[in-house]
Amino acid sequence: MCGITGYIGKREAYPIVIKGLQRLEYRGYDSAGLMLYNQDETSVFKTKGKVVDLEAIVSEENRHGNICIGHTRWATHGVPNDVNSHPHVSNSGDLTIIHNGIIENYDTIKNELVQRGYQFKSDTDTEVLVNLIEEVQIQEKCPIAKAVQLALNDVIGAYAIAVFDKKEPNKLVAAKLGSPLAIGIGENNEEFFIASDASPFIEYTKNAIYLQDEELAVIEKNTAVEVRKIHDDSSVEPEIHALKLNLAQIEKEGFDHFMLKEIYEQPKAIIDTYRGRLLPNEGIIRMAGVEEYIDRFKSANRIIIIACGTSWHAGLVAEYLFEDLARIPVEVEYASEFRYRNPIITEKDVVIAISQSGETADSLAAIKMAKEAGAYVFGVCNVVGSSIARESHSGAYTHAGPEIGVASTKAFTTQITLLTLIALKLGKEKGNLSNSDFHAYLQNMELIPAKLEKILAQNDLIKEIASGFSDTPSCLFLGRGYNFPVALEGALKLKEISYIHAEGYPAAEMKHGPIALIEDDYPVIVVAINKGHYEKVVSNIQEIKSRKGKIIAVVTEGDVTVKEMADYAIEIPEVDEALSPLLTTIPLQLLSYHVAVLRGCNVDQPRNLAKSVTVE
Repeated sequence: MCGITGYIGKREAYPIVIKGLQRLEYRGYDSAGLMLYNQDETSVFKTKGKVVDLEAIVSEENRHGNICIGHTRWATHGVPNDVNSHPHVSNSGDLTIIHNGIIENYDTIKNELVQRGYQFKSDTDTEVLVNLIEEVQIQEKCPIAKAVQLALNDVIGAYAIAVFDKKEPNKLVAAKLGSPLAIGIGENNEEFFIASDASPFIEYTKNAIYLQDEELAVIEKNTAVEVRKIHDDSSVEPEIHALKLNLAQIEKEGFDHFMLKEIYEQPKAIIDTYRGRLLPNEGIIRMAGVEEYIDRFKSANRIIIIACGTSWHAGLVAEYLFEDLARIPVEVEYASEFRYRNPIITEKDVVIAISQSGETADSLAAIKMAKEAGAYVFGVCNVVGSSIARESHSGAYTHAGPEIGVASTKAFTTQITLLTLIALKLGKEKGNLSNSDFHAYLQNMELIPAKLEKILAQNDLIKEIASGFSDTPSCLFLGRGYNFPVALEGALKLKEISYIHAEGYPAAEMKHGPIALIEDDYPVIVVAINKGHYEKVVSNIQEIKSRKGKIIAVVTEGDVTVKEMADYAIEIPEVDEALSPLLTTIPLQLLSYHVAVLRGCNVDQPRNLAKSVTVE
């Protein structure tokens, strides 16, 4: 949930690390800190607040040195304050650590260390870890890399760490379990970079090592990175990856916020998702990860979809898709509940895990449980080389590109795109879709990006609509069929970034309780396209109107009935019901965005949230 970054090499390290922290701030932004090493001395600066607050406390004369590690925090242990901020320093002052993750047995370790005379300034598990490493180093009389390896064998939890020992000032030690960590490799091994993802060092190198779980790396100037297994200290030959990320992808490019940029990127992102897979002229969908295991899909008794947050909503859309098009029973589970409720899993089940980051802790635990039960696991994620991608039997990347805004937008629509392709392919393979229907779906999917552009062109209208209810304390989102999950996602977006209480419901469920909320000018956002249960939704709108609620409707172009009843209407192009979530989602994203901006909220970094949830 936190972001870590670091540099060791020939350049001034401070500007590299500060810029890296700014790019990682989407991972946590309640505090920030860094350590600089210069002329045999370490200097630690840290503060509650954002990276800009950190910059303010580091004077110009203290910004020099060729080694620096930095951290931006989303608090787990200890409230956000200056003392609990990272980096943390050992009792001797020799060791400095930054840490993303959670050490579950920190309290036991801390009690043992206190009995040995250690003192603690913070409430964090990370300060316990750095002093454990120091104690191991003292007892075993070993170098820092060995001390880290031995200490990590005594901890339970998840971590991505970087450790610096000023007694060995030409190296950093990094290690990973459950939380992501990349190492950028400079030309001729003259400099190295570490980070939670590759964005902090993309302009300096295109070569990176992604540490695997239970791996430790010794990073030393002018020496190839040495990677070892934590559990037995055995050597590992690291794989060097060529980065495909480019600098433009992680900059705002003229947009006020990353979220708005990413909303507007959705037409291209969807094209990138189906490029090479959707081949309408040939009448096929090509997906190696599905084709390799097609018999497991076709013979599955059911599909279990596990996910969290927005990805869970994509899974709900997929439930309609798989049951409708492929006629395979589907259950959609919150990964956090699935992993703890002793679920019934068999070898005849297919488990699809959905995650933008591919590092979601609960989803990873659920995957391991499913594999132990003999189920086949298919991963859907956005980040190449992520943990879910590695843990799954097979899978597919969404190719959405970096999503910096904490509130997910293009990740959601690209997940739905990918899941739609799989459902269509299975429907054809199982004989549930005729050739003509299958080809029609392929052709219509190819038209989705152009239709999205038409919706985005209504941004000014949606901004005006947002001004009409930006001061409301609460509202409802309603949808039916394929667009019930869209209503849930719309409500989540509004809650996440504007802090307005919102709930999503199937439209027919309104009369089973939520209708009690309707009063004069109470805002209700209704997805009311002319497919599926249109007449039923019209009846639900009439119930709202008779109680003087304010209706914001998403309708099909040319609709008259609902437009006349609604206070505001946003039109989307004609579309198949099965493909409609790809379109109906966009107005709700823009609506939430503009409401949040009007309320003065930090759209890209909403309070208490982080992008990648790598702890429970």
